[in-house]
Amino acid sequence: MSSEGDGHAMGRGDVSRRRLMRLAGAGAGLALLGAGAAACGPEDELIDGGDSGSKEPGGSTPAPGGKPKPAWQHDTAFDGLAWQSALAVVDNVVLVSCDPLVARDLTTGKEIWSRAEVTTPGANMLIGDGTLYLASARYDGNIIGLDPKTGKDTWRSRLGDKEYSQPRPIAADKNHVYVVAGILDKDFRTPDNVIAAIDTSSGKVIWREQRDHGTEQNGITARVAGNRLAYTDFRENLTVRDTATGRQVWTKKIGRSNNRGFEVHGGLAILANGERMRAYDLETGAERWSFATEKYSRFNDPAVVDGVLYVSDTVHGLWAADPATGKRHWHNKGSLDVAAPWQFAKVGDVLYGATEFDKNGGIHAFDPANGDLRWTYNDGTGNIQRWYLASGGKQLVALHGKKVTGLPVG
Repeated sequence: MSSEGDGHAMGRGDVSRRRLMRLAGAGAGLALLGAGAAACGPEDELIDGGDSGSKEPGGSTPAPGGKPKPAWQHDTAFDGLAWQSALAVVDNVVLVSCDPLVARDLTTGKEIWSRAEVTTPGANMLIGDGTLYLASARYDGNIIGLDPKTGKDTWRSRLGDKEYSQPRPIAADKNHVYVVAGILDKDFRTPDNVIAAIDTSSGKVIWREQRDHGTEQNGITARVAGNRLAYTDFRENLTVRDTATGRQVWTKKIGRSNNRGFEVHGGLAILANGERMRAYDLETGAERWSFATEKYSRFNDPAVVDGVLYVSDTVHGLWAADPATGKRHWHNKGSLDVAAPWQFAKVGDVLYGATEFDKNGGIHAFDPANGDLRWTYNDGTGNIQRWYLASGGKQLVALHGKKVTGLPVG
């Protein structure tokens, strides 16, 4: 394994004592672990669902410093267990990880379809080439594909018959669904696990590779870029495989990573590594650049949106940089007064960020040119679950606790 390098560091300033004291009382974000479950069964009947606790479409963008009025809002059965992708938007359809699985119109919030007993607890809304891939809620070893517009099964496959436990998808592209599963021993334990690729056309297993002994099946975050599958895990490894063959191209220890979100962009894997952002070449594993946050601070999950890398830190600063070089565009320390976002989206000329739990958190709207805060939406519930957001076209949707909300943009 290659050793970590310092790369080309940005300027690094100390956090003032006054700033640290102001942050001391802020609520800590809770990282809820995703439950890795899997399997599948016969197609369930689609059911009509009522809308309880809903608000009719409307909404308005606030004046500077004001609070936006939701365009629509509905109750959900969200269990709070999804690791990262608890919310997804595809083809103007909003999907929330819950049972029953409910699809809503992004613009109006109107229910399109509802289907019970199709998702496992903590299921990520994993979209690949317009299809939602899920481990079956019947725990029978199947992986299924659903049409987000109708909720009907369009695809299904299985990794094996009885030799694997809890297969579940971790990534998908046009050609493959990538799956991890425990390998059952004679005592029905799973000391080892396997990663595999299943063809999205035929449902056949293309390749299957046993991971190193001691690696864990849960806590995996994966991204696909061209012919490379990259993923991190609880053991704090960053691993890259060839999507066609499953061959391990390289792997390395990445120290104290956030073990959650990372980005693949322009041939690089970009992730938070404690107090540094680092970019590794997908082909060689060589570090291409890195930069540091302020003293006594750590980076949160990065996102590349419209060709710009955005990331916050644990002292509530917001950064924008060139993902190809790591060169800083700006660092907004003024955002210290609000909770730091961990998930980003952009609609039009506004950057949006979803925060962990914090009384000053929620959905923030920022100026992407400098990181200045335009407004914040918070539902006032005090729910300790993190916020999620997703965008589609010119619309924005947020998930928090048991409510999914359509928000105005601008």
